[in-house]
Amino acid sequence: MYSSVVAGPRRSILVALSLLGLLLTPAPSPALGSQDLTGFWVWRVPRGDGTYRETVLNLKQAGEHLTGKVVLGGRNLPITDATVKQGHVHFVVSLRPREEERRIVYDGEVEGGRISLASEVPGRPVWQGTAERTTAAAAAPPPRLPLPALHDVPDNGLVRTPPMGWNSWNKFADKVDDATVRAIADAMVSSGMKDAGYVYVNIDDTWQGSRDAQGRITPNHKFPDMKALADYVHSKGLKIGIYSSPGPRTCAGYEGSYGHEEQDAMTYAAWGFDYLKYDWCSAAQIYKDDEMRAVYQKMGDALRKTARPIVYSLCQYGRAEVWKWGSKVGGNLWRTTDDIEDNWKSMSAIGFSQFALAPFARPGHWNDPDMLEIGNGGMNNDEYRTHMSLWALLAAPLLAGNDLRTMSEETKGILLNREVIAIDQDPDAKPARIVAEEGESVVVVRPLHDGSTAVGLFNRNDQPKQVSVSWAQAGLSGMKGRVRDLWKHEEVDASGDRYSAVVPAHGVVLLKVTGQR
Repeated sequence: MYSSVVAGPRRSILVALSLLGLLLTPAPSPALGSQDLTGFWVWRVPRGDGTYRETVLNLKQAGEHLTGKVVLGGRNLPITDATVKQGHVHFVVSLRPREEERRIVYDGEVEGGRISLASEVPGRPVWQGTAERTTAAAAAPPPRLPLPALHDVPDNGLVRTPPMGWNSWNKFADKVDDATVRAIADAMVSSGMKDAGYVYVNIDDTWQGSRDAQGRITPNHKFPDMKALADYVHSKGLKIGIYSSPGPRTCAGYEGSYGHEEQDAMTYAAWGFDYLKYDWCSAAQIYKDDEMRAVYQKMGDALRKTARPIVYSLCQYGRAEVWKWGSKVGGNLWRTTDDIEDNWKSMSAIGFSQFALAPFARPGHWNDPDMLEIGNGGMNNDEYRTHMSLWALLAAPLLAGNDLRTMSEETKGILLNREVIAIDQDPDAKPARIVAEEGESVVVVRPLHDGSTAVGLFNRNDQPKQVSVSWAQAGLSGMKGRVRDLWKHEEVDASGDRYSAVVPAHGVVLLKVTGQR
């Protein structure tokens, strides 16, 4: 066993500190003031849920100078700013060049054949643990398993419109537990989210424990009874989702499904789960991108074999042009981007880059530009309205990522806007397209099932700006009918051959045009 690959920018903290499940082979060491640290080390950090996070260090020492790499799944990240002085070790790993918040600083003392090591990332808790020697063989990936011949997995008939619900990662990350999931299910009902169409309560990474003697996956201490939890969520009229990886380890370094695909699928079904997010992560250590379809097909077949209706969400960050084959492995949705972050730069870069892929979405099979950050505090409400409008026009899954128990009225107003949700859930799944783009102004159009048209006027500028669209550009030449502003919930004057509005900085005006084209 071994660890995970860096899967996307938001996971960088957990991923950067996880190379898990190694077969440790400690070697005897002399007392260490002058010991050469050259070789492989495994750094173990207790998580507090009965499991450990393990990171592999490949070190090379020459006097007081230290070089080497931190092995992160498919990447070997170089160590910089490294020294060893009188048993004190210091080095840095940069997950992204020139970004201070992506630097992990390691600091520790060498004592008794071990390294007592701590790591720190700006704004995050310090992690502490002990590093011990291991071997190159123990740090290697497990033996490669054969892949099946390609075939098309039959459509499971689920999510004919984009799935709606909630996912634990954006807000809770590794702090998610049984009590939180139950409370979120309660809040989904009491807040009106369920009535608006949000039904999936999805547990992301960090729920896994170890495997029992028969190889069955068990949850860790945070989740004492998965079936009881699923039953509780179902009692609220909701559905529940779970997370795994086709690799030996997940992105956060927990037990993956490698070599246990059918066994895990049967376990999820027996527990009563309705949704699986399947994250590429450490599979990259074993397989190449051009083998991804076969890797995901294994779990697609396994889910079908359970005979339970389970939504299959592929999470592989838009690699290998997944939109061309995702449905063929039984996928209901597939990630088209790296992880989203709760800021304008990340959200807008993702959202405005997705329109070329819109034609690949169709009922039951959706492009997934990642979960919603609405309500998490990193953007203002104009930016969050842009976020929701883009995802609705793109027919993207609407998976809230905030704490539903403490939503402000403004956040509720965005997530629960029935008129905007209706755009996302339109049954025809006709693709949206950009019809005008001038500087920071973008106009997006999407035809709808009832003959109306959704029109989004976006302003990516840092200042308010007038954005306009001609009805001819929108395919509505000679249009006579009603125009409704979906965020203001009111009819607007649309006389003439074009429509103009002053759009807030980073904001949107989202229209529904009903009438003759």
